[in-house]
Amino acid sequence: MGINMENENTIEGLKREIKTYVLRIGRMTAAQEKAYSELSPRWCIPFEKKQLNFVDIFGNTNPVIIEIGFGMGDATADLAEANPDINYLGIEVHRPGVGKLLNEIQKRDLKNLFIIEYDAVEVLREMIADNSINGFHIFFPDPWPKKKHHKRRMLQRPRTDLFAQKLSKGGYLYFVTDWLEYAEFALEELNETKLLKNKYDGFAEPQKWRKQTKFERKGLAADRPITELFFEKI
Repeated sequence: MGINMENENTIEGLKREIKTYVLRIGRMTAAQEKAYSELSPRWCIPFEKKQLNFVDIFGNTNPVIIEIGFGMGDATADLAEANPDINYLGIEVHRPGVGKLLNEIQKRDLKNLFIIEYDAVEVLREMIADNSINGFHIFFPDPWPKKKHHKRRMLQRPRTDLFAQKLSKGGYLYFVTDWLEYAEFALEELNETKLLKNKYDGFAEPQKWRKQTKFERKGLAADRPITELFFEKI
């Protein structure tokens, strides 16, 4: 049976798409294991093919921000703590990072931060209603530098169409990377995405409210420039 190549370039075609991540084995510390075991039933939302009701989850109608690939979660916890009137949903597949962020949620007594441990593209398609998200944070994702791996990059069409579909009017997509070539690539893909408009003329100014991440510190230590993109749904 032949492959319908036209369908491969649609949002539905994402169902057969190559994953944007590789699960890397990482050893969990005792604290991370304890937090994961004890706290995940409370703060981790299981994946299922059913749209989320954010009022049921957060108990309010505050804006919802999704962060994709939060790593170890320190910057995510900082943002949630600094903005109690904003709801945050972190999506991550790296279990040690999930355990670390769960520990931060308990330590800081955060009420506005939940986690989904699953493939972000699947989560967006199956669990997130259209026009329901106020912002996406994609900070320092895997740049997949080899050309043969570019198809794994998170920010490219038709994935960018999926982000636009889920954003509410006026919602934003905020992307930060220490890989300049990826930033240039993503800028082209986002410019070609209907309903998204660049807030800046090219690369964005650093947003003062964004917290520095572990990967950002590594990039700066390696003398790689930090490049940002900020697009809004029109």
